[in-house]
Amino acid sequence: MSESITKIKSEAKRKTSRLHRLTLSAVALLVAGTVVVACGGSSSNSVPPSNNTGTGTNPGTGSGNGAVVGPPWMSFGGNAQHEALAGVATQTFSRIAWQTPVDMAPQYSAQGYLLVHYGSPVITAKNTVILPVKTGANPTYRVEARSGDNGTVIWSENTDYVMPPYRWTPTYNATLTANNRVLAPGAGGKIMYRDDADAATGSFKSFVFYGDSVYTANKAALDKAIIINTPITSDAQNNIYFGFIATPGNAAGLSSGIARIAADGKGSWVSVATVAGTSAVAKAATNSAIAVSKDQKTIYVVANDNIATGVRQTGYMLALDSTSLALKSKVQLIDPNENGPANISDDSTASPLVAPDGDVYIGVLEKTYGSHNARGWLLHFNADLSQTKIPGSFGWDITPSLVPANLVASYKGSSPYLLMVKYNNYERAGSGNGLNEIAIIDPFAEQVDRMSTVKTMKEVLTLLGPTPDPAVPGGFIEWCVNTAAVDPFTKSVIVNSEDGILYRWDLTTNKLSEKIRLTSGLGESYTPTAIGADGKVYAINNAVLFAIGK
Repeated sequence: MSESITKIKSEAKRKTSRLHRLTLSAVALLVAGTVVVACGGSSSNSVPPSNNTGTGTNPGTGSGNGAVVGPPWMSFGGNAQHEALAGVATQTFSRIAWQTPVDMAPQYSAQGYLLVHYGSPVITAKNTVILPVKTGANPTYRVEARSGDNGTVIWSENTDYVMPPYRWTPTYNATLTANNRVLAPGAGGKIMYRDDADAATGSFKSFVFYGDSVYTANKAALDKAIIINTPITSDAQNNIYFGFIATPGNAAGLSSGIARIAADGKGSWVSVATVAGTSAVAKAATNSAIAVSKDQKTIYVVANDNIATGVRQTGYMLALDSTSLALKSKVQLIDPNENGPANISDDSTASPLVAPDGDVYIGVLEKTYGSHNARGWLLHFNADLSQTKIPGSFGWDITPSLVPANLVASYKGSSPYLLMVKYNNYERAGSGNGLNEIAIIDPFAEQVDRMSTVKTMKEVLTLLGPTPDPAVPGGFIEWCVNTAAVDPFTKSVIVNSEDGILYRWDLTTNKLSEKIRLTSGLGESYTPTAIGADGKVYAINNAVLFAIGK
């Protein structure tokens, strides 16, 4: 997927001169088109040695973790609403308990960038950590299950997954269901699964949502023609949902759309363009995980047009019936400053957050690159998408994390919950000055935006990055996260920085109360943080998953 271009477009890079500008040699690694680049960092591209490496075989040599029974971390953002809210107190950052690569052959640009979105680990109630591992220079994957205690391999299985078209390598994610089944995408639109995620013995089986017989009769062609392009989302009844791309004229007669596989294995699907009733969308947005409403009756899907050279993708939020996949409502995603279609980029992992009151949030990029310093916007809707509410001042490649209001001692407002987002102000994008922050914002109170005249969600707390950027006078290294875990027990947020350090943000003192160095820092796509059943913290930096605890 590399097509050289003759020049860098103005939106191809919005970072510092040290690592925040793409050159032609870097862009040559990407499909030509408008690109917004994620994290910068130091020029080091060395991957720390792993204490534990997988074998790529099945089964592994480890054992389950029967002594631990805690809250599972089931998907990107922790659950089907993507709240990223821990169910157990996190351990202190005393040490790196274990570490293991999530990419066996990282592909760095000449400037040291790692333009790969790595999938979030998921963790069972018995503390088995399940992670996708990229196994070669080309994006091929295996799924590993490791002991959360020491990282020992419990089982490991290769997949035959095929990636959709991309500029940055998209995420490949595993997902847990409520009955502890682990799921991962396979080729041809099939879902690979194991019924007991903790068991050392067993092997992947598969569901094909459009029928096993159709797939079997046309396997070679369908493996290339039908591609799952979103993470898998599981609801409370073990039904699963995902987006897929279908090449026209495929043997299964599919159009790009949304698939559902019920708990009993029965599959169904709808065409995105058909259900949305508009040719303005062609597929589910790549990387964007479907969200499920609290009452399990509605799923929220971000839909956009196809990736194409020189085209800024636009799109809609769709609310679909979770059983029939019929359209309940839809809304076009609009830039609140320019009053035109926002950019819904396949380079982003932004996924809908469904809050406890049913409101829905989604991060987008601004209509015209740099008009909001490449920060984008956090759009806010009521549950049926009929009401557009106060936007947030940052939305690029972020899924906001839910923060119960009582975690912030200084908060005097009336909102029952707040939101945590990264709040970078990218140097060399619009009026960006390199003063990169993280923020707690109030979705029901407003202030005038710092960069525009738009009224945006009120800033409750902000915190500047701690590491000065030597390439940006007065600037600070940016925050490097696409979903941050919130710990209500310690009233803190676990957040990664491109300086190579993992931080605990204490919401009582508004200070960084703990930190631990993972690497020397790297320019890479934004990564998640997650919490294990025993309270260990998990973060990805420089193609390595780190388990941090006491």
